[in-house]
Amino acid sequence: MKSLMLLWNKMAIDLAIRCHTSATMDMKTVQARCKHEGLSFLTIALPSFGKAFQKCLDDGSVAPNSFQGFSWRAGLPEFLQGFLELVFDRNTGVLLDDPDIEAIYAVRQLTLTFSKVLLPSTSAREQAAMNGYVECEQEVRWNDDMVMEPSDYAEFRRLSSILYRSIFSRLDYKIYNEEVVPKHGPGATADKLRGNAKYLQRSWTDRLEEVFHVGNFLFPNVRYFNEHYDELTFLEPGDELPVKVISVPKTQKTPRIIAIEPTAMQYAQQSILEALVGEIEGHSVLGSLLGFADQGPNQALARKGSIAGTLATLDLSEASDRVSWKLVQEMVSPWPHLLRALDATRSRTASVPGHGVIPLAKYASMGSALCFPIEAMVFLTLVLMGVQQSLNTRFSSERDISRFTGLVRIYGDDIICPVDSVDSVIYHLERFGARVGMAKSFWTGKFRESCGKEYYDGYDVSYVKIRRLFPRSRKDVPEVISLVSLRNQLYKAGLWGTTKWLDSILERMLKHFPYVLETSSV
Repeated sequence: MKSLMLLWNKMAIDLAIRCHTSATMDMKTVQARCKHEGLSFLTIALPSFGKAFQKCLDDGSVAPNSFQGFSWRAGLPEFLQGFLELVFDRNTGVLLDDPDIEAIYAVRQLTLTFSKVLLPSTSAREQAAMNGYVECEQEVRWNDDMVMEPSDYAEFRRLSSILYRSIFSRLDYKIYNEEVVPKHGPGATADKLRGNAKYLQRSWTDRLEEVFHVGNFLFPNVRYFNEHYDELTFLEPGDELPVKVISVPKTQKTPRIIAIEPTAMQYAQQSILEALVGEIEGHSVLGSLLGFADQGPNQALARKGSIAGTLATLDLSEASDRVSWKLVQEMVSPWPHLLRALDATRSRTASVPGHGVIPLAKYASMGSALCFPIEAMVFLTLVLMGVQQSLNTRFSSERDISRFTGLVRIYGDDIICPVDSVDSVIYHLERFGARVGMAKSFWTGKFRESCGKEYYDGYDVSYVKIRRLFPRSRKDVPEVISLVSLRNQLYKAGLWGTTKWLDSILERMLKHFPYVLETSSV
């Protein structure tokens, strides 16, 4: 706690010097509130302030209820007022015509630094997250049954066909001929097989066997198959192992909920993943509209949007958990082999702490190898449905869609779309079950955020995050590595006083702490 407070003070001094202001009273505020509120002030209250600041940038003014939990003086909060008055008018709270970019960066760095510290949540927060997972599942099911009309599905299916029919046809052929190649991933599995032990799995499901013959997928050759066939266990749908839903540290306020897949499922999912991503990345149009490995194009478009104001950046909440299996079925229904493969590699139940085993209406939770690309493809279709409606037109060919290269791009749940279409895009996303996070979506001002990069009027105002608590000794290896990384990032950000202070800590802890370039093998 003391180290984190000292880190905040050092950064505040560095940033106050850069902005020609004072942070003395701010440091006293942080000290007093940390004494009464503990670590949660740094990890919860400060990030709430930072997110409110971002929204004020987008809105163009500070509203009276923008910074709840902080006292006010005139038209701005007292906390960080020396920085804020370089961005907003101190009396009216209206955004200045020429706000100080350094001050915008300073406020973001000082409020959001601790927003992603990997800390365990309380048991109450973890259970609340599990309850939210189950409630989200119920909402997906309700949306499928009560909200969607046949005409909605028909248009979704039509536009998906225009987008994906060429790659789906080739993938359908590869699956039918078993030309896809499975592989094991590095992560944990629901049946607790790890490392090379995954290659000794002897369970397969009846659903997988209908699409991927165990002799071709699980065994290296016919002789090995004949010798070990008797060891196999085929699981009927009712006997399949459910995905194991767990929480992992994300923020102290809310843990991240993921699902651990059984080994056989993950193994088969990887075979479709490799073929699917390869087809998309090699496609002349889709390769520019969808991203899976390179976040750079999304970040470049976010910067462009912050300058020209023509592109919006949207962020989705609980993105993977809100893509329904029914919607994915509509997307791939004309390709029977692909449909059967996606069904066979999809877990139908989940074991949720406090709720037991529940059936799943969603396609897949975060943890499935196919979750990321499938959700992105669904979102792309929905975004283009919104764009075509806003233009009062109907896309009928790939050529029509190719005109939106550089205007639309999807990377997971990070979405870029034209500002002129944003209302229609949000409507379609939410009608089909997605939820747009308004606090992290921007289109009215000059602030844009996508794929870990934030821009204001073309200037990079991305902040450095601390990921772990400070190490107590060099035996705390992950914490030491994280602290060195933090030191290097702050050095690049120009916070050299803070860097010098971190160097003094690291030099006492590490016997050898070499000063080298990034390109050095050291």
